[in-house]
Amino acid sequence: MTASIIDGKAFAEKVRAGVAADVSALKAKHGVTPGLAVVIVGEDPASQVYVKNKVKQTADTGMNSFHFELPADTSEADLLARVEALNADPAVNGILVQLPLPKQIDEAKVIAAIDPAKDVDGFHVVNSGLLATGGRGLVPCTPLGCLLMLQDALGDLSGLKAVVVGRSNIVGKPMAQLLLDANCTVTIAHSRTKDLPGEVKAADIVVAAVGRPEMIKGDWIKPGATVIDVGINRIAAPEKGEGKTRLVGDVAYDEAATVAGRITPVPGGVGPMTIACLLRNTVTATCRQHRLDPKAI
Repeated sequence: MTASIIDGKAFAEKVRAGVAADVSALKAKHGVTPGLAVVIVGEDPASQVYVKNKVKQTADTGMNSFHFELPADTSEADLLARVEALNADPAVNGILVQLPLPKQIDEAKVIAAIDPAKDVDGFHVVNSGLLATGGRGLVPCTPLGCLLMLQDALGDLSGLKAVVVGRSNIVGKPMAQLLLDANCTVTIAHSRTKDLPGEVKAADIVVAAVGRPEMIKGDWIKPGATVIDVGINRIAAPEKGEGKTRLVGDVAYDEAATVAGRITPVPGGVGPMTIACLLRNTVTATCRQHRLDPKAI
């Protein structure tokens, strides 16, 4: 068996096209232009690249893009003041503070300061609570992207057994909740799970979000299962030359691809969907702030 590749890059283009159409409709019918504010503190290279992509894609869909670069020695008080100003700005419908933050700043305090209605990352405790209780909050972007790809690939997920490997607040826990809401039977596995290979082997859907390169082996995968690999890990690649590296996921891709029915690659799988869902969340937040139905704009 050779797995079908779930092309996250191509699917993300479709999501962005839908966002652009919604933005155009909001402008034409309601005179509203969604605005996304991105705040970055410091000069972490990976964060800089990620934020640059977010800013570009925001503008490409026709939204207003507000970009704030703050020095690495910015105080917690100054960042919180920036967040409060964005909360109060009616032109800003979504706020994203790029993580990680410098050591002098409490990330939890910053996330808590963001207006839940503008929390397009979906990290605020209010949005987490709404997700956990079946309410209408803003959903974290990476899990949302995973769910959309699964539904596109498999259709109705009802009754399928899903295993999420990883229990972070950003991916693992919200992913499990979304799968539960989609009527899957869900197991959250982690480093202390007994017989982790056996748990994975029983699953129709495997979502790997543990942050360990190629941890999940091909012989852990149930034949025909769908594998969503959230991991992005950089490892040495001596075959490319001295000091060279390459990106791999949390799944041993070459092994798993011979067993799985469908699988996401790394890169080019989940990653592109995260930004696409950030833009989608911004449209959703804009509609709710203007008391509009996102499905009827």
